Amino acid sequence: MRAATWRALGTSVHLLVEGGDLRRAREAVSVVVDEVDRTYSRFRPDSELSLLNARPGRPVEVSPLLARAIEEALRGARLSGGLADPTVGGAMRLIGYDRDFDRLADLTKPLELRLQPIPGWQAVQFDARSRTVRLPSGVELDLGSSGKALASDLAADAAQEAIGGGSVLVGIGGDIATAGYPPQDGWRVLVAEDSNADPGSEGEVIALHGGALATSSTTVRRWRRGDSTLHHLVDPRTGLPAESPWRTVSVVAGNCVDANIAATAAILAGSLAPDWLTGLGLPARLVSTNGDIHRIGGWPISSSACVPAGVLP
Repeated sequence: MRAATWRALGTSVHLLVEGGDLRRAREAVSVVVDEVDRTYSRFRPDSELSLLNARPGRPVEVSPLLARAIEEALRGARLSGGLADPTVGGAMRLIGYDRDFDRLADLTKPLELRLQPIPGWQAVQFDARSRTVRLPSGVELDLGSSGKALASDLAADAAQEAIGGGSVLVGIGGDIATAGYPPQDGWRVLVAEDSNADPGSEGEVIALHGGALATSSTTVRRWRRGDSTLHHLVDPRTGLPAESPWRTVSVVAGNCVDANIAATAAILAGSLAPDWLTGLGLPARLVSTNGDIHRIGGWPISSSACVPAGVLP
């Protein structure tokens, strides 16, 4: 087993390879990550997404990658009843998250927070066949959540193809995707609130036997502006950082996009999250704001457990 870690997309990228060339796998992952950054970074004024957001009211033909990212984000909004909504771009900017997270600490000016629901995903006019998108005035897309998970899925597949087989795990932030047959005892993964945590840190370790794992948390991407402490999970019903009984939710699913949709929506769903996740048949680990841990859907409690991989429709 060989491993590499580096920074990209404002977060950590972790790559594990068994039975293949690490250099080739890393090159393949880097190609995917660079394309994702150019295509749908909200923090690059020259990204395809930024140019789309700047052209409201007219149909715009987009690239296959941006079309895929938008399609997945809209599917997530539909499946979550609008909780995981990609039209939070304007709200994210208003709460100060308008640049890479690494640069937010440089800002100290207070913000005036306003209670204002976001436009809603139904306002986006998207034709998957023609790859055209029309955004009404006042609608800004933010694909940072499901888009990062999509990057993990694409990167894992690209890495495995580059090495001609073998086993690959790619983690981008809290979104982990795998490709190929897993190691004999599964991928040992430390489930933590911070994706930058050292793999040897204390905590719950699971064995991931295929599929993907995504973690959504309100505790890591936090920043202060004046007297306000903010985080990056915006409640579409208020346009403000979500207030939830859960500080962290981790979900296992068949792919990373599905796991991310479920984890993000669960934090926003609040007390309804356990029943919602149980209904989907997805193994999940929810950590309450006081630190209590709730495991549902057969969530593994040891490194030897085999994780079933549910799939969202």
